[in-house]
Amino acid sequence: MGIALSVLRRFHGGVHPPENKAISAGAAIEVMPLAKRLFVPLHQHFGAPCEAVVQTGEKVLKGQILGQPQGFVSSPVHAPTSGTVVSLEEFPVHHPSGLPMLCAILEPDGEDRWLPGLKGLEDPEKAEPAAIRRLIQDAGIVGLGGATFPSFIKMSPPKGKVAELLLINGVECEPYLTCDARLMEERAGGIVEGIRIMLRALQT
Repeated sequence: MGIALSVLRRFHGGVHPPENKAISAGAAIEVMPLAKRLFVPLHQHFGAPCEAVVQTGEKVLKGQILGQPQGFVSSPVHAPTSGTVVSLEEFPVHHPSGLPMLCAILEPDGEDRWLPGLKGLEDPEKAEPAAIRRLIQDAGIVGLGGATFPSFIKMSPPKGKVAELLLINGVECEPYLTCDARLMEERAGGIVEGIRIMLRALQT
């Protein structure tokens, strides 16, 4: 399986709202300062919601699991920074239903300390495909689309099936949004490295 490049052709029909992408297309990626409180939904992916594994008042470190998956089609949720869990409450979140969902409310300590012992891949080219998929699953990596589908499932072909082609979709159709475009412009090397890891993960 190799890397193929192509450009999609236009098709007739569809909905064409004003794109307004020029507003952010030329703006470089910035690291935003931490808010005083972070609302971390425990269901920010397609599939089953997570169960909270932290308690109110607990101090957590960046990368620590806040919510454990409660089903195969699910994904763990981690602390985005170090701090204290000040409460576990339901709040309206970014979901089409508009219904409130359980959130871990985190008060950052400003130190942004990582959980010790987290390990990556020293050499993805030599890693076992199953180990890569497991790492993707444990890291809680999901798609950036509306469904936020758990990525490890996409990397797990059905038994007896072989993935013949890996399709990388660089199209960003939503009005205003240029997240993918900026990533491709500024961090192309990381994207290519990620593609190589995915190719390895898809091997059987």
